[in-house]
Amino acid sequence: MNAKKKLLVIDDEPVIREGVRRILESSSFQVETFASGYAALERIKQQAFDLVITDLKMPGLSGMEVLKAIKETQPDLPVIFITGYTSVDSAVEVMKLGAIDYIAKPFTSEEMLNTVQFALQQRVVALEGFYLRKELLDSEGFDQFVGKSQEMIKVYRRIMQVAPTDSTVLITGESGTGKELVARALHKHSTRRDNSFVAVDCTSLAESLLESELFGHVKGSFTGAIQTKTGLFKVAEGGTLFLDEVSNLSLTTQAKLLRVLQEREVTPIGGTKPTPINIRLIAATNHNLRDMVAEGTFREDLFFRINIIPLDLPPLRERTGDIPLLVGHHVRTVAEKIGKDINGVSAGAMQVLQSYSFPGNVRELQNIIERAVVLSEDSLISTNDLELGHGSTEIPANLHNRRNRRADDIKTDHLRDYTSVPLSVEDLKEIKRHLREHAVENVEKNFVISALQRHGGNVTRASEETGMLRPNFQAMMKKIGVSAREYVES
Repeated sequence: MNAKKKLLVIDDEPVIREGVRRILESSSFQVETFASGYAALERIKQQAFDLVITDLKMPGLSGMEVLKAIKETQPDLPVIFITGYTSVDSAVEVMKLGAIDYIAKPFTSEEMLNTVQFALQQRVVALEGFYLRKELLDSEGFDQFVGKSQEMIKVYRRIMQVAPTDSTVLITGESGTGKELVARALHKHSTRRDNSFVAVDCTSLAESLLESELFGHVKGSFTGAIQTKTGLFKVAEGGTLFLDEVSNLSLTTQAKLLRVLQEREVTPIGGTKPTPINIRLIAATNHNLRDMVAEGTFREDLFFRINIIPLDLPPLRERTGDIPLLVGHHVRTVAEKIGKDINGVSAGAMQVLQSYSFPGNVRELQNIIERAVVLSEDSLISTNDLELGHGSTEIPANLHNRRNRRADDIKTDHLRDYTSVPLSVEDLKEIKRHLREHAVENVEKNFVISALQRHGGNVTRASEETGMLRPNFQAMMKKIGVSAREYVES
Protein backbone atom coordinates (compact mmCIF):
# COMPACT_ATOMS: atom_id res chain seq x y z
CA MET A 1 0.00 0.00 0.00
CA ASN A 2 2.77 2.45 0.95
CA ALA A 3 4.53 1.95 -2.38
CA LYS A 4 1.74 3.87 -4.08
CA LYS A 5 2.06 6.89 -1.79
CA LYS A 6 4.25 9.75 -2.92
CA LEU A 7 5.66 11.98 -0.18
CA LEU A 8 7.52 15.27 -0.50
CA VAL A 9 9.96 16.39 2.25
CA ILE A 10 11.23 19.97 2.68
CA ASP A 11 14.02 20.83 5.15
CA ASP A 12 17.04 23.08 4.82
CA GLU A 13 19.12 20.82 7.12
CA PRO A 14 20.64 17.93 5.08
CA VAL A 15 20.85 15.63 8.11
CA ILE A 16 17.15 15.99 8.93
CA ARG A 17 16.12 15.82 5.28
CA GLU A 18 18.02 12.63 4.56
CA GLY A 19 17.04 11.08 7.89
CA VAL A 20 13.37 11.52 7.13
CA ARG A 21 13.86 10.16 3.61
CA ARG A 22 15.50 6.94 4.92
CA ILE A 23 12.78 6.42 7.51
CA LEU A 24 10.03 6.75 4.95
CA GLU A 25 11.71 4.73 2.21
CA SER A 26 12.30 1.91 4.69
CA SER A 27 8.50 1.69 4.87
CA SER A 28 8.16 1.57 1.06
CA PHE A 29 7.03 5.17 0.57
CA GLN A 30 8.20 7.01 -2.55
CA VAL A 31 10.01 10.12 -1.36
CA GLU A 32 11.34 13.29 -2.98
CA THR A 33 13.33 15.79 -0.87
CA PHE A 34 13.98 19.53 -1.29
CA ALA A 35 16.13 22.01 0.59
CA SER A 36 13.90 25.02 -0.14
CA GLY A 37 10.21 25.78 -0.24
CA TYR A 38 10.50 27.47 -3.63
CA ALA A 39 11.85 24.34 -5.36
CA ALA A 40 9.30 22.14 -3.60
CA LEU A 41 6.35 24.25 -4.74
CA GLU A 42 7.56 24.13 -8.33
CA ARG A 43 7.72 20.34 -8.10
CA ILE A 44 4.19 20.16 -6.66
CA LYS A 45 2.95 21.96 -9.78
CA GLN A 46 4.35 19.14 -11.91
CA GLN A 47 3.66 16.04 -9.83
CA ALA A 48 0.78 14.89 -7.62
CA PHE A 49 1.78 14.00 -4.06
CA ASP A 50 -0.14 12.34 -1.26
CA LEU A 51 1.56 14.21 1.60
CA VAL A 52 3.99 17.05 2.27
CA ILE A 53 6.37 17.12 5.27
CA THR A 54 8.05 20.47 5.82
CA ASP A 55 10.21 22.19 8.41
CA LEU A 56 8.53 25.17 10.01
CA LYS A 57 11.49 27.55 10.18
CA MET A 58 13.54 27.77 6.98
CA PRO A 59 15.46 30.57 5.24
CA GLY A 60 13.75 32.08 2.22
CA LEU A 61 10.24 30.60 2.13
CA SER A 62 9.08 29.50 5.58
CA GLY A 63 6.97 26.45 6.30
CA MET A 64 4.03 28.75 7.06
CA GLU A 65 4.29 30.30 3.59
CA VAL A 66 4.61 26.85 2.00
CA LEU A 67 1.40 25.80 3.75
CA LYS A 68 -0.49 28.88 2.53
CA ALA A 69 0.66 28.31 -1.05
CA ILE A 70 -0.38 24.66 -0.99
CA LYS A 71 -3.81 25.41 0.47
CA GLU A 72 -4.46 27.93 -2.28
CA THR A 73 -3.80 25.41 -5.06
CA GLN A 74 -4.42 21.97 -3.50
CA PRO A 75 -6.52 22.34 -0.36
CA ASP A 76 -6.92 18.56 0.01
CA LEU A 77 -3.15 17.91 0.09
CA PRO A 78 -2.20 17.18 3.75
CA VAL A 79 0.83 18.94 5.29
CA ILE A 80 2.85 17.82 8.35
CA PHE A 81 5.27 20.19 10.10
CA ILE A 82 8.63 19.34 11.65
CA THR A 83 9.43 21.72 14.47
CA GLY A 84 11.73 22.20 17.46
CA TYR A 85 10.40 22.05 20.99
CA THR A 86 10.68 25.83 21.30
CA SER A 87 8.26 26.39 18.42
CA VAL A 88 5.53 23.91 19.32
CA ASP A 89 3.15 26.81 19.95
CA SER A 90 3.80 28.01 16.41
CA ALA A 91 3.12 24.51 15.08
CA VAL A 92 -0.23 24.43 16.83
CA GLU A 93 -1.01 27.80 15.26
CA VAL A 94 -0.29 26.59 11.71
CA MET A 95 -2.50 23.54 12.31
CA LYS A 96 -5.33 26.01 12.79
CA LEU A 97 -4.47 27.29 9.31
CA GLY A 98 -4.80 23.86 7.72
CA ALA A 99 -1.83 21.66 8.63
CA ILE A 100 -2.92 18.13 9.50
CA ASP A 101 -0.29 17.40 12.19
CA TYR A 102 3.19 18.22 13.46
CA ILE A 103 6.13 16.28 14.87
CA ALA A 104 8.69 17.75 17.27
CA LYS A 105 12.47 17.32 17.09
CA PRO A 106 14.09 15.06 18.04
CA PHE A 107 11.78 12.31 16.81
CA THR A 108 12.07 8.55 16.45
CA SER A 109 11.39 6.51 13.31
CA GLU A 110 8.25 5.15 14.94
CA GLU A 111 6.96 8.63 15.74
CA MET A 112 7.55 9.78 12.16
CA LEU A 113 5.86 6.75 10.59
CA ASN A 114 2.87 6.88 12.96
CA THR A 115 2.34 10.57 12.21
CA VAL A 116 2.55 9.97 8.45
CA GLN A 117 0.17 6.99 8.54
CA PHE A 118 -2.33 8.98 10.58
CA ALA A 119 -2.20 11.89 8.14
CA LEU A 120 -2.70 9.61 5.13
CA GLN A 121 -5.63 7.87 6.80
CA GLN A 122 -7.24 11.21 7.55
CA ARG A 123 -7.00 12.15 3.89
CA VAL A 124 -8.62 8.89 2.79
CA VAL A 125 -11.43 9.41 5.30
CA ALA A 126 -11.97 12.98 4.05
CA LEU A 127 -12.13 11.95 0.38
CA GLU A 128 -14.31 8.91 1.02
CA GLY A 129 -16.59 10.96 3.25
CA PHE A 130 -17.18 13.41 0.41
CA TYR A 131 -18.09 10.70 -2.08
CA LEU A 132 -20.10 8.75 0.49
CA ARG A 133 -22.24 11.80 1.16
CA LYS A 134 -22.67 12.31 -2.58
CA GLU A 135 -23.59 8.65 -2.99
CA LEU A 136 -26.19 8.86 -0.23
CA LEU A 137 -27.73 11.96 -1.80
CA ASP A 138 -27.72 10.34 -5.21
CA SER A 139 -29.38 7.19 -3.85
CA GLU A 140 -32.28 8.98 -2.16
CA GLY A 141 -35.73 8.58 -3.63
CA PHE A 142 -36.58 5.53 -5.73
CA ASP A 143 -33.12 4.14 -6.47
CA GLN A 144 -33.53 0.50 -5.45
CA PHE A 145 -34.28 -2.72 -7.23
CA VAL A 146 -37.93 -3.73 -7.52
CA GLY A 147 -38.99 -6.66 -9.65
CA LYS A 148 -39.53 -10.42 -9.57
CA SER A 149 -39.76 -11.10 -13.31
CA GLN A 150 -37.51 -13.66 -14.97
CA GLU A 151 -35.81 -10.82 -16.81
CA MET A 152 -34.80 -9.15 -13.54
CA ILE A 153 -33.81 -12.43 -11.90
CA LYS A 154 -31.27 -12.84 -14.71
CA VAL A 155 -29.92 -9.36 -13.91
CA TYR A 156 -29.65 -10.18 -10.19
CA ARG A 157 -27.79 -13.41 -10.93
CA ARG A 158 -25.33 -11.66 -13.22
CA ILE A 159 -24.66 -8.96 -10.60
CA MET A 160 -23.87 -11.56 -7.92
CA GLN A 161 -21.67 -13.54 -10.32
CA VAL A 162 -19.67 -10.55 -11.48
CA ALA A 163 -19.54 -8.30 -8.41
CA PRO A 164 -16.79 -10.16 -6.47
CA THR A 165 -14.40 -9.97 -9.43
CA ASP A 166 -12.34 -7.07 -10.75
CA SER A 167 -13.51 -7.62 -14.34
CA THR A 168 -14.58 -4.59 -16.36
CA VAL A 169 -18.34 -4.52 -16.91
CA LEU A 170 -20.29 -2.87 -19.75
CA ILE A 171 -23.89 -2.16 -18.76
CA THR A 172 -26.25 -1.59 -21.68
CA GLY A 173 -29.90 -0.61 -21.74
CA GLU A 174 -32.31 2.15 -22.63
CA SER A 175 -32.42 5.40 -20.69
CA GLY A 176 -34.18 5.00 -17.38
CA THR A 177 -33.57 1.26 -16.94
CA GLY A 178 -31.28 1.73 -13.92
CA LYS A 179 -27.73 1.40 -15.25
CA GLU A 180 -26.13 3.45 -12.48
CA LEU A 181 -28.13 1.50 -9.91
CA VAL A 182 -26.60 -1.72 -11.24
CA ALA A 183 -23.12 -0.17 -11.17
CA ARG A 184 -23.58 0.79 -7.52
CA ALA A 185 -24.81 -2.73 -6.72
CA LEU A 186 -21.72 -4.21 -8.37
CA HIS A 187 -19.54 -1.96 -6.23
CA LYS A 188 -21.40 -2.63 -2.98
CA HIS A 189 -21.09 -6.40 -3.45
CA SER A 190 -17.41 -6.26 -4.41
CA THR A 191 -14.19 -6.46 -2.42
CA ARG A 192 -13.81 -2.72 -3.12
CA ARG A 193 -16.99 -1.79 -1.23
CA ASP A 194 -15.06 0.02 1.52
CA ASN A 195 -13.46 2.38 -1.01
CA SER A 196 -14.99 5.10 -3.19
CA PHE A 197 -17.58 4.69 -5.93
CA VAL A 198 -17.00 7.58 -8.33
CA ALA A 199 -19.58 8.20 -11.07
CA VAL A 200 -18.87 10.34 -14.15
CA ASP A 201 -21.55 11.41 -16.63
CA CYS A 202 -19.70 11.57 -19.95
CA THR A 203 -22.46 13.72 -21.47
CA SER A 204 -22.34 16.55 -18.93
CA LEU A 205 -18.92 18.06 -19.71
CA ALA A 206 -17.10 19.36 -22.77
CA GLU A 207 -14.27 17.18 -24.05
CA SER A 208 -11.48 19.29 -22.55
CA LEU A 209 -13.16 19.49 -19.15
CA LEU A 210 -13.99 15.78 -19.17
CA GLU A 211 -10.33 14.87 -19.75
CA SER A 212 -9.33 17.16 -16.90
CA GLU A 213 -11.93 15.52 -14.62
CA LEU A 214 -10.77 12.01 -15.52
CA PHE A 215 -7.01 12.39 -15.74
CA GLY A 216 -6.38 15.54 -13.71
CA HIS A 217 -4.13 18.42 -14.72
CA VAL A 218 -1.18 20.44 -13.47
CA LYS A 219 -1.41 24.13 -12.84
CA GLY A 220 -0.93 26.22 -15.97
CA SER A 221 -1.34 23.30 -18.37
CA PHE A 222 -4.18 25.12 -20.16
CA THR A 223 -6.16 28.33 -19.91
CA GLY A 224 -8.15 28.24 -16.71
CA ALA A 225 -5.94 25.66 -14.99
CA ILE A 226 -5.29 27.90 -12.00
CA GLN A 227 -4.38 25.00 -9.72
CA THR A 228 -3.27 21.40 -9.95
CA LYS A 229 -6.21 19.00 -9.97
CA THR A 230 -6.30 15.34 -9.03
CA GLY A 231 -8.19 13.30 -11.65
CA LEU A 232 -11.06 10.98 -10.81
CA PHE A 233 -9.00 7.95 -11.79
CA LYS A 234 -6.84 8.77 -8.75
CA VAL A 235 -9.79 9.79 -6.56
CA ALA A 236 -11.29 6.34 -7.21
CA GLU A 237 -8.04 4.63 -6.15
CA GLY A 238 -8.84 1.25 -4.65
CA GLY A 239 -12.51 1.62 -5.58
CA THR A 240 -14.76 1.74 -8.63
CA LEU A 241 -14.94 4.31 -11.44
CA PHE A 242 -18.26 4.36 -13.30
CA LEU A 243 -18.32 6.00 -16.74
CA ASP A 244 -21.95 6.61 -17.64
CA GLU A 245 -22.82 7.06 -21.33
CA VAL A 246 -19.31 6.13 -22.43
CA SER A 247 -20.51 6.26 -26.05
CA ASN A 248 -20.33 10.07 -25.83
CA LEU A 249 -16.54 10.14 -25.49
CA SER A 250 -14.71 11.67 -28.42
CA LEU A 251 -12.25 9.52 -30.36
CA THR A 252 -9.38 11.50 -28.81
CA THR A 253 -10.58 10.80 -25.27
CA GLN A 254 -11.28 7.19 -26.21
CA ALA A 255 -7.65 6.78 -27.22
CA LYS A 256 -6.44 8.21 -23.91
CA LEU A 257 -8.86 6.05 -21.95
CA LEU A 258 -7.65 2.95 -23.80
CA ARG A 259 -4.06 3.73 -22.90
CA VAL A 260 -4.94 4.19 -19.23
CA LEU A 261 -6.72 0.83 -19.17
CA GLN A 262 -3.87 -0.93 -20.97
CA GLU A 263 -1.05 0.55 -18.91
CA ARG A 264 -2.98 0.88 -15.64
CA GLU A 265 -1.44 4.30 -15.12
CA VAL A 266 -2.55 7.86 -15.71
CA THR A 267 -0.73 11.05 -16.70
CA PRO A 268 -2.44 14.35 -15.84
CA ILE A 269 -2.84 16.97 -18.56
CA GLY A 270 0.40 18.93 -18.69
CA GLY A 271 2.20 16.30 -16.62
CA THR A 272 5.21 14.29 -17.71
CA LYS A 273 5.24 11.38 -15.29
CA PRO A 274 2.52 8.71 -15.18
CA THR A 275 1.27 7.35 -11.86
CA PRO A 276 -0.13 3.84 -11.35
CA ILE A 277 -3.85 3.36 -10.69
CA ASN A 278 -5.80 0.61 -8.99
CA ILE A 279 -9.46 0.91 -9.93
CA ARG A 280 -12.28 -1.21 -11.28
CA LEU A 281 -13.94 0.26 -14.35
CA ILE A 282 -17.66 -0.05 -15.03
CA ALA A 283 -19.04 1.59 -18.17
CA ALA A 284 -22.59 2.10 -19.36
CA THR A 285 -24.34 3.22 -22.53
CA ASN A 286 -27.79 3.36 -24.11
CA HIS A 287 -26.27 3.07 -27.60
CA ASN A 288 -25.24 0.02 -29.59
CA LEU A 289 -21.45 0.20 -29.46
CA ARG A 290 -21.08 -2.51 -32.10
CA ASP A 291 -22.96 -0.29 -34.54
CA MET A 292 -20.80 2.67 -33.50
CA VAL A 293 -17.67 0.60 -34.14
CA ALA A 294 -18.95 -0.22 -37.63
CA GLU A 295 -19.67 3.48 -38.20
CA GLY A 296 -16.20 4.45 -37.04
CA THR A 297 -17.42 6.56 -34.09
CA PHE A 298 -16.21 4.19 -31.38
CA ARG A 299 -12.82 2.47 -31.23
CA GLU A 300 -13.01 -1.27 -31.69
CA ASP A 301 -10.04 -1.93 -29.39
CA LEU A 302 -11.67 0.13 -26.61
CA PHE A 303 -14.96 -1.72 -27.12
CA PHE A 304 -13.25 -5.06 -26.61
CA ARG A 305 -11.40 -3.66 -23.57
CA ILE A 306 -14.59 -2.53 -21.77
CA ASN A 307 -16.94 -5.29 -22.98
CA ILE A 308 -15.32 -8.06 -20.94
CA ILE A 309 -18.52 -8.70 -18.96
CA PRO A 310 -21.68 -7.49 -20.78
CA LEU A 311 -24.78 -6.86 -18.68
CA ASP A 312 -27.94 -5.85 -20.52
CA LEU A 313 -30.93 -4.34 -18.72
CA PRO A 314 -34.43 -5.09 -20.07
CA PRO A 315 -36.79 -2.19 -20.85
CA LEU A 316 -39.89 -1.95 -18.69
CA ARG A 317 -42.18 -2.95 -21.57
CA GLU A 318 -40.46 -6.37 -21.56
CA ARG A 319 -41.18 -6.96 -17.87
CA THR A 320 -44.71 -5.65 -17.47
CA GLY A 321 -45.30 -8.19 -14.72
CA ASP A 322 -43.12 -5.99 -12.50
CA ILE A 323 -45.26 -2.89 -13.03
CA PRO A 324 -47.69 -3.56 -10.13
CA LEU A 325 -44.74 -4.09 -7.78
CA LEU A 326 -43.02 -0.94 -9.00
CA VAL A 327 -46.21 1.08 -8.78
CA GLY A 328 -46.95 -0.13 -5.26
CA HIS A 329 -43.39 0.58 -4.13
CA HIS A 330 -43.30 4.09 -5.59
CA VAL A 331 -46.78 4.99 -4.29
CA ARG A 332 -45.79 3.99 -0.75
CA THR A 333 -42.43 5.76 -0.96
CA VAL A 334 -43.78 9.07 -2.26
CA ALA A 335 -46.88 9.03 -0.03
CA GLU A 336 -44.72 8.49 3.04
CA LYS A 337 -42.27 11.15 1.94
CA ILE A 338 -44.91 13.86 1.50
CA GLY A 339 -47.21 12.66 4.27
CA LYS A 340 -50.28 11.65 2.23
CA ASP A 341 -52.62 8.75 2.94
CA ILE A 342 -52.62 6.98 -0.43
CA ASN A 343 -53.43 3.24 -0.40
CA GLY A 344 -52.59 2.41 -4.00
CA VAL A 345 -54.00 2.80 -7.51
CA SER A 346 -57.39 1.84 -8.90
CA ALA A 347 -57.78 -1.20 -11.11
CA GLY A 348 -58.48 1.03 -14.09
CA ALA A 349 -55.35 3.08 -13.47
CA MET A 350 -53.29 -0.09 -13.12
CA GLN A 351 -54.72 -1.39 -16.39
CA VAL A 352 -53.67 1.80 -18.14
CA LEU A 353 -50.16 1.67 -16.67
CA GLN A 354 -49.71 -1.95 -17.70
CA SER A 355 -50.81 -1.17 -21.26
CA TYR A 356 -48.43 1.78 -21.62
CA SER A 357 -45.07 1.27 -23.38
CA PHE A 358 -42.99 3.50 -21.04
CA PRO A 359 -40.35 4.83 -23.46
CA GLY A 360 -38.67 6.40 -20.41
CA ASN A 361 -38.74 3.08 -18.54
CA VAL A 362 -38.62 2.93 -14.73
CA ARG A 363 -37.58 6.56 -14.40
CA GLU A 364 -40.69 7.62 -16.35
CA LEU A 365 -42.89 5.40 -14.20
CA GLN A 366 -41.42 7.02 -11.09
CA ASN A 367 -42.24 10.47 -12.43
CA ILE A 368 -45.82 9.50 -13.34
CA ILE A 369 -46.47 8.02 -9.90
CA GLU A 370 -44.92 10.93 -8.05
CA ARG A 371 -47.12 13.41 -9.91
CA ALA A 372 -50.19 11.26 -9.35
CA VAL A 373 -49.58 10.92 -5.61
CA VAL A 374 -49.04 14.66 -5.26
CA LEU A 375 -52.17 15.54 -7.26
CA SER A 376 -54.55 12.83 -6.05
CA GLU A 377 -57.41 13.93 -3.80
CA ASP A 378 -58.55 10.41 -2.98
CA SER A 379 -57.11 7.44 -1.13
CA LEU A 380 -56.64 5.64 -4.46
CA ILE A 381 -54.91 7.03 -7.52
CA SER A 382 -57.39 7.04 -10.41
CA THR A 383 -57.00 7.36 -14.16
CA ASN A 384 -57.93 11.03 -13.77
CA ASP A 385 -54.85 11.53 -11.59
CA LEU A 386 -52.71 9.97 -14.29
CA GLU A 387 -54.20 12.26 -16.91
CA LEU A 388 -53.35 15.30 -14.84
CA GLY A 389 -49.69 14.40 -14.90
CA HIS A 390 -48.80 15.71 -18.33
CA GLY A 391 -45.32 17.27 -18.09
CA SER A 392 -42.87 15.31 -20.21
CA THR A 393 -44.83 12.07 -19.95
CA GLU A 394 -47.71 11.23 -22.26
CA ILE A 395 -50.41 8.93 -20.92
CA PRO A 396 -52.13 6.95 -23.72
CA ALA A 397 -54.50 9.19 -25.67
CA ASN A 398 -57.30 6.60 -25.66
CA LEU A 399 -57.53 6.62 -21.88
CA HIS A 400 -60.29 9.20 -21.68
CA ASN A 401 -62.24 7.60 -24.50
CA ARG A 402 -61.91 4.19 -22.86
CA ARG A 403 -63.41 5.47 -19.63
CA ASN A 404 -66.28 7.26 -21.44
CA ARG A 405 -66.95 4.21 -23.57
CA ARG A 406 -67.17 2.02 -20.47
CA ALA A 407 -69.69 4.42 -18.90
CA ASP A 408 -71.80 4.37 -22.07
CA ASP A 409 -71.68 0.58 -22.13
CA ILE A 410 -72.89 0.51 -18.56
CA LYS A 411 -75.83 2.75 -19.43
CA THR A 412 -77.00 0.69 -22.41
CA ASP A 413 -76.00 -2.83 -21.42
CA HIS A 414 -76.34 -3.36 -17.71
CA LEU A 415 -76.32 -7.15 -18.21
CA ARG A 416 -72.69 -7.32 -19.43
CA ASP A 417 -70.32 -9.58 -17.51
CA TYR A 418 -68.05 -7.22 -15.59
CA THR A 419 -66.08 -10.05 -13.95
CA SER A 420 -63.89 -10.23 -17.08
CA VAL A 421 -62.73 -6.61 -16.74
CA PRO A 422 -61.15 -5.12 -13.58
CA LEU A 423 -63.18 -2.08 -12.54
CA SER A 424 -61.76 1.09 -11.01
CA VAL A 425 -63.22 3.25 -8.26
CA GLU A 426 -64.44 5.79 -10.82
CA ASP A 427 -66.12 2.95 -12.69
CA LEU A 428 -68.02 2.13 -9.51
CA LYS A 429 -69.16 5.74 -9.28
CA GLU A 430 -70.39 5.63 -12.88
CA ILE A 431 -72.28 2.43 -12.20
CA LYS A 432 -73.92 3.86 -9.10
CA ARG A 433 -74.95 6.97 -10.97
CA HIS A 434 -76.34 5.30 -14.10
CA LEU A 435 -77.60 1.99 -12.76
CA ARG A 436 -79.24 2.82 -9.48
CA GLU A 437 -81.18 -0.45 -9.65
CA HIS A 438 -77.89 -2.35 -9.33
CA ALA A 439 -76.55 -2.50 -5.80
CA VAL A 440 -73.00 -1.22 -5.42
CA GLU A 441 -72.28 -4.27 -3.31
CA ASN A 442 -72.75 -6.50 -6.33
CA VAL A 443 -70.25 -4.46 -8.35
CA GLU A 444 -67.72 -4.57 -5.51
CA LYS A 445 -68.22 -8.31 -5.35
CA ASN A 446 -67.50 -8.66 -9.07
CA PHE A 447 -64.47 -6.40 -8.66
CA VAL A 448 -63.00 -8.67 -5.96
CA ILE A 449 -64.03 -11.96 -7.55
CA SER A 450 -62.53 -11.07 -10.94
CA ALA A 451 -59.17 -10.27 -9.34
CA LEU A 452 -59.19 -13.50 -7.29
CA GLN A 453 -60.16 -15.56 -10.34
CA ARG A 454 -57.27 -14.15 -12.37
CA HIS A 455 -54.79 -15.10 -9.64
CA GLY A 456 -56.18 -18.44 -8.51
CA GLY A 457 -57.28 -17.16 -5.12
CA ASN A 458 -53.91 -15.61 -4.27
CA VAL A 459 -54.89 -12.57 -2.21
CA THR A 460 -51.45 -10.97 -2.31
CA ARG A 461 -51.20 -11.01 -6.11
CA ALA A 462 -54.84 -9.96 -6.52
CA SER A 463 -54.39 -6.95 -4.24
CA GLU A 464 -51.14 -5.97 -5.95
CA GLU A 465 -52.81 -6.05 -9.38
CA THR A 466 -55.69 -3.88 -8.25
CA GLY A 467 -53.31 -1.43 -6.60
CA MET A 468 -54.82 -1.95 -3.15
CA LEU A 469 -53.02 -2.70 0.07
CA ARG A 470 -53.57 -6.33 1.11
CA PRO A 471 -55.40 -5.42 4.37
CA ASN A 472 -57.79 -3.12 2.46
CA PHE A 473 -58.46 -5.82 -0.14
CA GLN A 474 -59.13 -8.37 2.61
CA ALA A 475 -61.50 -5.92 4.31
CA MET A 476 -63.52 -5.64 1.10
CA MET A 477 -63.55 -9.46 0.80
CA LYS A 478 -64.92 -9.71 4.32
CA LYS A 479 -67.51 -7.01 3.69
CA ILE A 480 -69.00 -8.82 0.69
CA GLY A 481 -68.54 -12.32 2.09
CA VAL A 482 -66.01 -13.66 -0.41
CA SER A 483 -63.47 -16.35 0.52
CA ALA A 484 -60.20 -16.80 -1.37
CA ARG A 485 -60.47 -20.59 -0.99
CA GLU A 486 -63.36 -20.65 -3.46
CA TYR A 487 -61.01 -19.53 -6.26
CA VAL A 488 -57.90 -21.58 -5.53
CA GLU A 489 -56.95 -23.47 -8.65
CA SER A 490 -57.15 -27.22 -8.17
